[in-house]
Amino acid sequence: MTARPRTPRQLRERDIVRGTRALFDERGLQDAPVEEIARSVGIARGLIYRYFSSKEELYIATMLDYLEELHGVMTEAVDMARDPAARLERLTRAFIGFCERYPAFLDSSLALMKRPAAQLRDNVSPSVWINLGQGMADCLEILATTLRDGSEAEVFAVTDPDAMANLLWAQMLGLMHLARIKVGVRRTPEGNAALFRIDLDDLEEACLQSAMAVVRGGVSFGPGVAPARV
Repeated sequence: MTARPRTPRQLRERDIVRGTRALFDERGLQDAPVEEIARSVGIARGLIYRYFSSKEELYIATMLDYLEELHGVMTEAVDMARDPAARLERLTRAFIGFCERYPAFLDSSLALMKRPAAQLRDNVSPSVWINLGQGMADCLEILATTLRDGSEAEVFAVTDPDAMANLLWAQMLGLMHLARIKVGVRRTPEGNAALFRIDLDDLEEACLQSAMAVVRGGVSFGPGVAPARV
């Protein structure tokens, strides 16, 4: 099927998203003001809001660009391994590599997780909300299918592959953040809080061992887990 040609509006939206992502990749999420995004695309700042209702909506649209690329990376990873355990290992390594290559993707993902879903939905257009869900679902389905196949082969002890896929997704994001800040908190013998250094010399192995421990340990989410209404 031949793809429909993009409309002038869609082309402009794509240019703005690409300009935003270029700044994200160069400077990070916090250092990409709308003024510089507009300047990089060659338009006035106010024109950005003709295409995106808010800065947050623009940032989420940029997140979709990351998710589309990540989906391709994950697809390639599983295509090269039939065994579920090998697939999970390749997916873990691919996800880690993507986060290391694009730190702004990690920042964007963690920022999204801070917001209640209903609140986030109310602050973006219906199309952006739907596309965000679809982009995440496409990536998570690759992971969930691997877990489902592993359970059927009795390699993994996973009762709810979809819930487990979300857990592993959040777990890997957390480990990537911990590896970046390299700081933990503990209580001293005197009862005081103290910081200590965390060095994950082999981040891939730490993430992989953690993922394998979870899926083989049979973490249960309880009976009757149903889709949430948001």
